[in-house]
Amino acid sequence: MRFVIVGAGRVGRRTARVLSEEGHDVTVIERDPDRVERVRTNGFEVVEGDGGNEDDLLDVGLDDVDGLGALSGDVTTNLVACLIAKSHGCRTVLRVDGDYREYIFHKYASDVDEVIYPERLGAIAAKNALMGGTVRAIADIAQNIQLLELTVREDAPMHGYTLSELELPSNSKLLAFGKEGETVDLPDGDDSLEAGDRVVVIAEFDSLADVRHLIVGDRSRKATA
Repeated sequence: MRFVIVGAGRVGRRTARVLSEEGHDVTVIERDPDRVERVRTNGFEVVEGDGGNEDDLLDVGLDDVDGLGALSGDVTTNLVACLIAKSHGCRTVLRVDGDYREYIFHKYASDVDEVIYPERLGAIAAKNALMGGTVRAIADIAQNIQLLELTVREDAPMHGYTLSELELPSNSKLLAFGKEGETVDLPDGDDSLEAGDRVVVIAEFDSLADVRHLIVGDRSRKATA
């Protein structure tokens, strides 16, 4: 498949590298000469130009491109690039620079296929490292909703109960369950929650602490003197 990446910053370069390593054809558009040279020395096809300029985008042959990732640090450039690329049948991914912009573009930029906020992904990785092995955030679905995987501990209030007896907060939902050492699958109400089992839940942020307490136990919270 053929992809165009707008912006040769950290996010753009890493995305281009991953796509290239998977065997895809990648062209990078960047207007900063120093970044252009850096990407070129890494072996990528790079066009020195403005990703928000129609002529520069058309020069890369958008009609033959499967997808365009507008990943520069300039939201306006990214939006223009996506709108132009979409008119040529490309799948489009738009990078934004904050939670509010993510919400607005998700709501109103209907012609864009995906809106991403990469810094949020970095925050998830850091949070997983801090929380340790019993709680792992999978994704932030929206500004106030998170998908996470929790590992049951022996001191959890719901340890020993069946899934049908699991009473989660009203703004959360059990999506999947896996016994220790087995793959995660759709939940069966008769399965019991034992130490080492994994539970996948979607929940609003204001209920995450209660969900963690029920499934992981008190050791998921900071001890108080």
